[in-house]
Parts: sequence; C-alpha cells; structure tokens
Amino acid sequence: MIPAIFGLSGLTLTDDERAFFRDSDPAGYILFGRNIENREQLRRLTDDLRSLDGRAGLPILIDQEGGRVARMKAPEWPDFPSGAAFDALYERAPASAIEAARLNAMALAFMLAEVGISVDCLPLLDVRQPGASDVIGDRALGSEPMRVAALGRAILNGLQDGGVVGVVKHIPGHGRAMLDTHEALPTVTASDHDLQSDLAPFAALRDAAMAMTCHVVFDAWDRDLPATLSPTVIDGVIRQRVGFHGLLMTDDLDMKALSGNVPSRAADAIAAGCDIALNCWAKMDDMIGIAKALDPISTLSRARLEGAMDRISGAHDPRQFAVLIDQRDALLALA
Repeated sequence: MIPAIFGLSGLTLTDDERAFFRDSDPAGYILFGRNIENREQLRRLTDDLRSLDGRAGLPILIDQEGGRVARMKAPEWPDFPSGAAFDALYERAPASAIEAARLNAMALAFMLAEVGISVDCLPLLDVRQPGASDVIGDRALGSEPMRVAALGRAILNGLQDGGVVGVVKHIPGHGRAMLDTHEALPTVTASDHDLQSDLAPFAALRDAAMAMTCHVVFDAWDRDLPATLSPTVIDGVIRQRVGFHGLLMTDDLDMKALSGNVPSRAADAIAAGCDIALNCWAKMDDMIGIAKALDPISTLSRARLEGAMDRISGAHDPRQFAVLIDQRDALLALA
C-alpha cells in the first residue's frame, strides 16, 4: 500500500485506472461531482473500488459539508445547511445547536453509508476571522474557538453514530488566510500568541481519527514552508502542541498554493510528517508519478489508518433518515 488517496475520472473506473489502482494499491479514494450520478451508480462504483483489493475498511472519501460544498446534490439527494446555520442557532440556544449539528451529521452519514462512502471531510474547525478570504466563510462553525469545538465534536459524534469517519480540517487553522489556497499561497502573519485561538478547537478535538492540513504559511512557526510541507509545523505544532496523533492527510496537492510538480509535493509532504498524500484530480501522469515517488506506507501510518477506520460503529437505517432531518429542522427553526 502506498500512502496516497487518489481521485478518479468519471462515473465508472476506466481500464487504465483499474489496472493502475490494483498495481499501486493506494490507501484510499476520494469522490467528486464528476463521479456521481445517482444512488445505484454510486453504490456500484464504491463496491467496485472495494473489490480491487478486498479491503472492507477501505477509506472512500467525499467533501459533503452542506451549503456550497456538496458533491452529492439535489434532486437525487437533499440539500444540507452550511456550518453558519449551526453558528446562528448557537447564539440563541447552544444546547439546541449542538444537538442539531449532531442530528445533521448523523443524517449525512446515513446518506453516505447507503452508497458505500466511509469518510466525510467534515467538520471544519477553522475559526472564522473578519476580513479573511471567503473560501472558508459560511462553511465555518463560528468565530469563537470553543463554540467551534463544541459544534465540531457534535458533528464527529453524529458522523460516527451514522457509520462514517469524520476528518477535522484544516489543521492548524485556515481561518486567517487572506487568499484562497486553490489559487495562491497565503501567509498568515499573526503572532504565536494570537494563533492559540486558531489551535484551540483542534486541541479540544485532538482525539479525532483523521485530520487534513492546510496549505498556509504561518510566519510565527515557519516562514518558508506551508503547514502541509513543514516538519516544524507538523511535528512541533500539530503533533506536539495540539496533541493530534491520528491520521494526518494533506489537503489536495493539486492546489496552486503549492509549487513544484505534484509527485514532488507528495514526497515532500510525507517526508515532512503527513501520513497520507491527497491527490484529487485523477490525472494519470500525476498519480503514476506519486506512486513512483512514495515508499510503501509506514507501519505507524498504516496503524493510524486502520485505527481510524475501526472507529466506524454505526449502522445505516433508512427509516431514521427522515426523522433525523425533521428533528434537525425543528431545532434550526429556533434561530
């Protein structure tokens, strides 16, 4: 197994993808809108991915946050609210907001598990900051660290209860970035003292199974390298100060925030201390390059991966889905 998660190009595996994935044995896969048509097609696709090596605990990821980040879309699937909806309810009724977030995440997990998806890249623990890029914006759970942590914990619990693993992101915090990392590399100039508020939600949820890095330079910690590629940030900040010891994956390595070719980015991220290199766009040349650039997954990283997937404990029950949605909506109406 190589320490990489790959995307795929369409609604079904191509012959080239099937042969490459069998040969390279990536740690998992990530799905996007281009891979999704309806329930039956999506379930066939995830079953096909699992058949490649027979791993029951195969990580099949998706970014299904709600709001503007949703790969599974209406009318085939219902719309879900963004993080801002739970933040707004928290202003009036914190306990109700926490329960609404849990119910929402459990319904999301039921929806994903039904079609064979096992990992949702949620919750965002980025603390929203005024004037920052709106790439986070209403996706955030708020601008107060402990509120973000409380709602994030509810989301992790709801996902797990519904049979899906959550991924906290974007560690050590994307909330201050003034640029969209899809397009450019942001530099955050805040002091170490000020950055404690950004770290706080991640520290509160340090026991999460999985986390995703951000492609952001933090002057206070490493003036030269973004967090994804910085041994100083990964070991000194994420592993030691935050205390996160779960599976650490990169954000998408194809983003313009990073320089150099994609295979070298993957190798540099693993060398810096990430467990998994995430490459989303199914460009065969890049994927082949990554497979050549990476050694087999380390014993520690494999243990973290297996430990994360072993946390799945819930079971999909389609009879509960509508009930969860109705209960969530009744709570959100209080705002």
